[in-house]
Amino acid sequence: MIEQKFQEFRKSIAPGEFNSIEFLTARAQQLEADDPDLSQRILVRVTNLKREKQKKAEEAKKEEALAKAKQEEVQEKRVEPKSEVISTPAAKPAEEQKKKAEHKAKGKLSHLISSNPLLNKLKQSPFTALVLVPTLIFAFYQLFWATERFESQAQVIVQQPDGMATMDASMAVLTGLGMPSTGVSDTELVKAYILSNDMLRYLEDKLNLSAHYSQSEIDVFSRLDSDSSWESFFEFYQKHINVFIDAKSNIVFVQGQGFDADFAHRLTQTIVDRAEWYINSIGHQLAEAQLEFIKNEHANIQSRLEEAQATLLNFQQRYNLLDPAAEGMAMQQIAYGLEGQISAKEAELKSLNAIMSDQAPQVRALQNQLTALKEQLVKERGKLSADDEQVIPVSEILANYTDLKVKMELALQAYTSSEVSLEKSRIEAYRQLKYLVVVEAATLPQDSKYPHALYNISLFALVTMMLFAIGKIIISTIRELK
Repeated sequence: MIEQKFQEFRKSIAPGEFNSIEFLTARAQQLEADDPDLSQRILVRVTNLKREKQKKAEEAKKEEALAKAKQEEVQEKRVEPKSEVISTPAAKPAEEQKKKAEHKAKGKLSHLISSNPLLNKLKQSPFTALVLVPTLIFAFYQLFWATERFESQAQVIVQQPDGMATMDASMAVLTGLGMPSTGVSDTELVKAYILSNDMLRYLEDKLNLSAHYSQSEIDVFSRLDSDSSWESFFEFYQKHINVFIDAKSNIVFVQGQGFDADFAHRLTQTIVDRAEWYINSIGHQLAEAQLEFIKNEHANIQSRLEEAQATLLNFQQRYNLLDPAAEGMAMQQIAYGLEGQISAKEAELKSLNAIMSDQAPQVRALQNQLTALKEQLVKERGKLSADDEQVIPVSEILANYTDLKVKMELALQAYTSSEVSLEKSRIEAYRQLKYLVVVEAATLPQDSKYPHALYNISLFALVTMMLFAIGKIIISTIRELK
């Protein structure tokens, strides 16, 4: 909030006034009563300007010293030829000339260092030059120059209803609904999609993300280069978006960073909305694939049912039998009736033979009836189980008919089950098989989270001191070996 006020103050004044120490000091004194925070921030700008002015003065002194050194070098070159003609022989060895040049260069360098108080101090205290000064520069960057970054956080979890509740059990097993899933979990898919190029392209189209990350108000080390490649932009995006998954609850934490609190909130909310769309699209694609599979299975089952019905109908027409089972039962009843009549006629014949001769008209008539009944019985039994290979018995016809009828009934049951599953799958295709539940909506940050100035400065100082100590050890070892 202070930075926003400071930027508004900067825009309200002229560039020359923004770089004027006297003007800024006066304005800070005016605002001290009404807005002490803004006044303090203006004084920080005044301090920075004073340091820059002091630095420019020191650089001017350095340039003046370098100019003097160059002038002395020119004068030495003018004097050298005369002395060399007098003191140096004509055939001077090349090695002596080289040593003399090195000695002269060392003398000039030592003269330059001794003439500059700052360089002389750095030579006397390498710890200050290599550790303290870089740490102070880094601390200045972290405390006064580095642009603040805000972070918005959201929590989501992927839920999936039981697909078997709306599908026949056998078809659910075939399609895989309700079965335990294997491979990459849905939360890992969400994480991978958020950190993907597709998500970055969507955010670029929706929020103009690159324009926000490459604002001129952002410090040069924190902002994205305006002419950076897509690969560099993608790496920058991945560094400013954090996604991690809680192993116990499978909750996905999404953290989006921006150089403005409102933009960080919009960025995280847009990511959550797009991730929800992605999960829903996966669910619909899965439902459509399952529906297509069930349609194909239903078509196969329907063709098998039609084939079974046609085979049974052809069988009935071939043997001219509507129901072979009923036909066989009727023939069986006829045979049983003939057997009963034969038994009765045989008993009657025995009684007549006891009182009459075999040539009696009544006995002969009864014998003829008995013979006719037996012939008819043989004929009826022949229909049930014929010995002639050319004639198919009723028992075989009945067995074939029963087999065909069982096949047709099984096909009919499968068709009925498939029809129910198909209708339920049509409904399932329009449901969300997977959906994203927002556990925590995208937060609106009040304070900046980055940079961690104290931690970064401490870590930088520790690393530089370690490197300095290692360097001193190496140099001491080399000197001892010499």
